[in-house]
Amino acid sequence: MGTLFAAVLLIVTGCLAIFQGIAAISKDDVYSRIGNYVFEFDLTAWGWIHLVIGIIAVLTGVGLIAGSNIARGVGIALASLSVLANFMWLPYQPWWSVIIIAIDVFIIWALCTSWTHVPATE
Repeated sequence: MGTLFAAVLLIVTGCLAIFQGIAAISKDDVYSRIGNYVFEFDLTAWGWIHLVIGIIAVLTGVGLIAGSNIARGVGIALASLSVLANFMWLPYQPWWSVIIIAIDVFIIWALCTSWTHVPATE
């Protein structure tokens, strides 16, 4: 049950990352820098990063719904990458980034705790 919920959350956050990336690539007036930070990328570069992460997240979520164990590992890695990307995205959207980080941490927890180990038969 936790895996299914994590898969749905991964699909939803992936779709939102796609929209976030499109808005950043199109140089929309939605994003403005709040302060000066050490890690600075161009807004278009952040748009492409979020777009790619979002597309892979949606595909991974579909794989999780299909029951793939490879998708489970990719989902954990992708949610971890999303935490890092949204931490670095804090100067543009601080509240949104904190919310997505919390959701990603839940996805990692759900995917790690619901992984069952099947012992090898002799």
